[in-house]
Order: sequence, then structure tokens, then C-alpha cells
Amino acid sequence: MSDLESSSIASLPVMGEMAHQTYPSATLYVVATPIGNVTDISLRALHVLSLVNAVACEDTRNTATLMTRFGLHKPLIAAHQHNEREAAEVLIARLQAGERIALVSDAGTPAVSDPGARIVDAVRAAGLRVLPLPGASAAVTALSASGLVNDQFYFVGFLPAKAKQRENFLATLRAVTATMVFYEAPHRILDCASALAAAFEPTRQVVFARELTKMFEEIHRCPLSEAEAWIKADGHREKGEFVVLLEGAPPADDENDVEADRILQVLLAELPVKQAAGLAAQITGRKKNALYDRALQLKN
Repeated sequence: MSDLESSSIASLPVMGEMAHQTYPSATLYVVATPIGNVTDISLRALHVLSLVNAVACEDTRNTATLMTRFGLHKPLIAAHQHNEREAAEVLIARLQAGERIALVSDAGTPAVSDPGARIVDAVRAAGLRVLPLPGASAAVTALSASGLVNDQFYFVGFLPAKAKQRENFLATLRAVTATMVFYEAPHRILDCASALAAAFEPTRQVVFARELTKMFEEIHRCPLSEAEAWIKADGHREKGEFVVLLEGAPPADDENDVEADRILQVLLAELPVKQAAGLAAQITGRKKNALYDRALQLKN
């Protein structure tokens, strides 16, 4: 950002409003940062980053670059997934001394499928104040442009990297009626699409949101049966960070659920889970996979 741009922002009438707000000391400020487009940072985030004594961050190099673009220079403290416990101790000591500390991740909202949750938990356990500064979130950004009509969403985050663990985990999600939100790395996006296609009905809608807010942003929606072919059709579709949204299961009929549970409980008293689910599917006309998942719940 140029000096002219910085002075223009500083002269905005809204900046005067921030001067009348209180920013208490001995407080950890959880600050959302852009997920791609640097201009998505909020004016309040910039103000707080200019006030704090130090910034705890996932990668000091990335955060230093971001801060420099806005003419900000603060001491940086590494706080990533491999040192969260040690970093929390350092931050708590500084907060207890009356400092203001900002917590940021490399992109988006800290502690949401990113480092920071353990630090926030430790700071709260120490009786210190935590204040959030809302901003960019890849999950919510993708949901807003998906067109998937559902009042609920279920944030899953990253799937297990190993195929069998991924398969077993997805089996537990078959009956979820909320829109499911996954994060995925580019080198695993095809494996992710294959696993989803194997675990769920081919007619379910899936949305791939790639490189959100960046130059090569792409948001594609299709039936799950077409997902793998869409990715393979263009090599560029295996590049960039992904949010994957999957349509939830249709709501179950409560009356039918009660009857299905009754049948399953009778069968489970005499049969293994797989056989009980198979027979219950024949009796009720319900889907075997859904009944298998429900049988596991009843068994446990």
C-alpha cells in the first residue's frame, strides 16, 4: 500500500469512530486476516494491529509481509501447531504484564481449522480476556456463493490423509442433513472427490471453491457423479487451496425413524450390525447405508 493510500484510509470519517472505542490492555485480540485478497482486511483489524505490543502468528514470514504492506511493524511471536503450548506460556506472561497481543493465522480466522484454539483456551483458563475481530473465513465465503439452500452447515475441516481412515470417517457422515464443509489441499483434491463419490449418493450436489478471493478463483457446482471428471478435465483444477461443500442427506421422516429403530433393536439383539441393517433395509425400504450407520449408533 502506498503512502497516499495509507493517508487516505487514515482520513476516512469512520477512523474517528475507532478512536472512541476501547481496546483494553492485558487482552488477546483474535484477528481475522485476508484469505487471499489483501484488501479484504478490516479497518478495525488494521487499527488493532497498530495498537498491540506484539503479534502472535502461524508463520512470521507471511505475517511480516502482510504487516509491511500496511506500513505496520510489530514484534512477531511464532505460534504454530508445533509449539502452541510453549507459545501460550509466553503470551500469558506478557498479557499478565498488561500487554495487548494480537493472534493471527496465515489466512482467515485463527483457531478455525488453524492453529490458535489451544492458545485461546490457555489464555481463558488463565483468567485473561480474549476479544475477537471478525473477518474473512474460507468456509463462510464458499457457503455464501454455493447456492446450497440449507439453514444448517456442518464444518468438517480436513479429511484424514489415509484412504481407509477417510473412508471410515465419511461413513459416519452419511446421515448428516446439514451442508458439509471440507477443507482440502490441492494434492489430495482428486482423492477427496473419489472418496466422496464412493461414500455418498451420486445425485448429491457438491461445490468446489478454489483459490477464493484470488486471481484464479473458481467456484463450480455439480452432481457428485460428475466431480472427478470435472477435476480431471483441467490440470489447473488440482492447484490452489479448496473448500468443498457437500449437500446434506434429505431429512428423515420421524415416524419412519421410530419404526426403523424398533426393527433394528430387535434384529441387533440376535444379529451382527451388517446383517441387521440389511434385513432392516428389506423390511422398511430404507437405504442400507443409513440404517447401518444408525445401527452402529444404537449398538454403541
